[in-house]
Order: sequence, then C-alpha cells, then structure tokens
Amino acid sequence: MGVEKRYFQSREVREIVGLTRRQMQYWDQTRLVTPAQRTPGGHARYTFEDLIAYKTAKKLLDAGVSLQRIRKVLSRLRDILPTIKKPLVELTLVATGDVVLVFYENTVFEAVTGQEWLLDVADIQRDVERWQRRVGRVREFRRVKPAEILGVSEGTPDAAAEQG
Repeated sequence: MGVEKRYFQSREVREIVGLTRRQMQYWDQTRLVTPAQRTPGGHARYTFEDLIAYKTAKKLLDAGVSLQRIRKVLSRLRDILPTIKKPLVELTLVATGDVVLVFYENTVFEAVTGQEWLLDVADIQRDVERWQRRVGRVREFRRVKPAEILGVSEGTPDAAAEQG
C-alpha cells in the first residue's frame, strides 16, 4: 500500500514560507513555481517539493537576486541539465549578490554562464607534472621554517622567546 501524499493549501504555503498571496499568484501566473495539482474547483494544492521550490526562490530574492535573474537561472539550468526537472528543488543554489552558484555532482558552477567556480586539485597536480615533463626538469622546493618567514634565526634570543 502506498503512502498518501500530503498536499498544502495556498494559505498554508504562505504561512510556512512567508509569502504574500500576490507573490504566490504572480509566481504561478508567470510559471516560476506552479502548484502540483488543482482541485476540480480550480484551487491550487502544493506538495512538500513545491514548498522547497517556493522557499528557495524566496531565499534567492532575499539574498538580492532579482526575479528576472531567477527566471534566467532556471531557464539556463533546464538547458544545461536537461535531466533536472525542478531546479529549485533538486539542486543546491547559493546566491552571492546577483550571482547564483549551483552545486551539482562534485562541482560548482555559475548558473547562467555555466562557468566552473572550483578547481580540482588533482587536475592542477597533473598540469604541474605535464609541465615538468615538458621542460625536462623537476624543481625541488625546500621546506621553509616558520622562523625564516618571520626573519628570525633559530639561535637568537628572539627565537627562544617565541618558543618559550
């Protein structure tokens, strides 16, 4: 026997997420977030996933991302990641100013441009090794002691005072 899915009424969604009636109506009309179901009488019914989508959109707005930018982000994410049907629910989005970063499958990228934001350290190590082979040498790096960085010799009274 299947588990019965819980549906929320518009009023409940507004109370839980902190939206106005007008915001919900506008987001539904413009298809930013739409209800999972409508009753025969035309009343919207929302799932828990819909609550997540509304809360994510609201957090992006609260972080300073414009509604127009959110729409652009969602459109672009549907192009970049066609298997993701509900980006506001299925992805982790982080806003910094008007930039929206997407965390997806061990990578982070800017939602609109698709530009990656994190470097894989192993990739950098492979680049260094390729460069070393190309130039035909391996450069040794000596280990620097903290006292050398501070400009203090280890045998001086200053160095002893620092250690003591």
